[in-house]
Amino acid sequence: MLNLAKKKIIIQATGKRKKAIARAIARAGNGKIFINNKSLEVFEPEMLRLMIKEPLLLAENVGKDLDINVNVRGGGIFGQASATRQAIAKALVKYDKTLKEKFLNYDKTLLVADFRRTEVHKPSRSRKGARRHKQRSKR
Repeated sequence: MLNLAKKKIIIQATGKRKKAIARAIARAGNGKIFINNKSLEVFEPEMLRLMIKEPLLLAENVGKDLDINVNVRGGGIFGQASATRQAIAKALVKYDKTLKEKFLNYDKTLLVADFRRTEVHKPSRSRKGARRHKQRSKR
């Protein structure tokens, strides 16, 4: 474990989910987390707040001496929450390497980005979906 207070080290990590990109900056502190300059405690809805807290709960006491500031842009609220969660987890792993195996065993998406994207809509019935075709009559 690094001693950030003595060296004044700043840890940077990124997380991605769909179109959302989160950038986390961790410094020595007392466990405060801000997302787009708002405290995690006022983040709504509650389900997403709990989802973002998962890496901190798994890390137990490791995150207590880090202040993490996350800037997240793009995508919807669920994509932003997932990207934030991943950025926080990656920052914690950079701080303490022993957490990597624990995070991977719990949920691989904490450290590995999900590469899936929505399929491009094709011509013919483009509004209806990517694979929809015109209905054919046999008689």
